[in-house]
Amino acid sequence: MQSSIIIADDHPLILKGLNDFLLEKKYNVLASAVNGKDALELIETHKPEIAILDIQMPYYTGLEIAEKCKALNYQTKIVLITFEKDEAIYNQAKSLGVYGYVLKEFALAEIEHCIETVSKDIPYFSQELLSSLEVEDAPKEFETLTPTEIEVLKHISENKTAKEIGNLMFISFRTVEKHKSNIHKKLNITPTKYSLLFWAKENKNHLM
Repeated sequence: MQSSIIIADDHPLILKGLNDFLLEKKYNVLASAVNGKDALELIETHKPEIAILDIQMPYYTGLEIAEKCKALNYQTKIVLITFEKDEAIYNQAKSLGVYGYVLKEFALAEIEHCIETVSKDIPYFSQELLSSLEVEDAPKEFETLTPTEIEVLKHISENKTAKEIGNLMFISFRTVEKHKSNIHKKLNITPTKYSLLFWAKENKNHLM
């Protein structure tokens, strides 16, 4: 069963290209909009599982829609498409619980993988975006991690679930969760649903 989707972009060619591509791939596209006001109304009316939104749109930006959806506790997963490789926007998107961030120049190449990942309740952020952000040295706490904990983080960075990691490492789900708890403590990361996923993706170069 394909996830229900609405899309919004104020560039007609990009909107048409994305819409046609998703329909061709047999995705369940319910409707599309050319501005943030109409996009928000489509989310309220259709309650789609995924909303693919341009960040810069008239009336409401994609981020403003994400903020409103979070405040209203809507279950729609927001995916942003943009040309912006801006760390502040990326951090704002994370804080608003945005599920996806895809760069427009790679949209058609990445959107299927993004939808597939988001449909599994796992956020997807373009690797090109993460690579373009300021890469810092690994925090000194990183050196306290054991080789097993680093392997767990590496699998997390590849969007693996705890169950999948357990199968790959021949350990139980509970042992994986214990490792994750220890990593949170050692790296001093507040344990939220996706905190390790974001950390692992942002520091992927240190996990090789």
